Amino acid sequence: MLSLDDIQRALGRHQPEVGGFQPVRNHAAVALILAGEKADLRLCFIRRAELAGDPWSGHYAFPGGRAHPEDPTARAVAERETREEVDLRLENGHLVAPLSRMPVRLGGVDIGMVLFSFVYYVGREIPALTPSGEVSAAHWVPLSHLWDEANATHMELENSRMVYPAIHFLDYVIWGLTYRVLTLFSDVLDHPLPHFEEIPGLGR
Repeated sequence: MLSLDDIQRALGRHQPEVGGFQPVRNHAAVALILAGEKADLRLCFIRRAELAGDPWSGHYAFPGGRAHPEDPTARAVAERETREEVDLRLENGHLVAPLSRMPVRLGGVDIGMVLFSFVYYVGREIPALTPSGEVSAAHWVPLSHLWDEANATHMELENSRMVYPAIHFLDYVIWGLTYRVLTLFSDVLDHPLPHFEEIPGLGR
């Protein structure tokens, strides 16, 4: 399984596209936060609260959200949102590297929103997570679980022919935008998630 050394080496070689951030609502950022022993890492996920009008209501996600006018950088957005959502403070020494920005899509349609992603490692101790009112649950998920073929699945939305790759965790399903970010991460690591090519109706 991937170790912290593997991840740091891969991200050190990576040259992400990270420019163009503006402190406007159609720019957003998330934090991929790693913790645990270097050969037995966990990744932080939240379950978003059920909120009317939120297209990602109830989704399993990484800590993060939309930019505010006072946010100086995309990284500041990811760190502020992490603090607000799970009461975890990310420091300069925790940053491993950014990933490339990506367009946000809903139902396969580009909605003019841009997402910036940042990878962190907060140490061998697994920090406590204290969900805010925006978050209904928060978990440290083993990386080994995410790459285990037994947990690979797919989502089929009602009234849609589209099929989406997904991962089971407890009673949740990781899919959609969060799965896209996780796939970007796995591509940089040259360690693809299982079954991506084999899910009916999907292709790169």
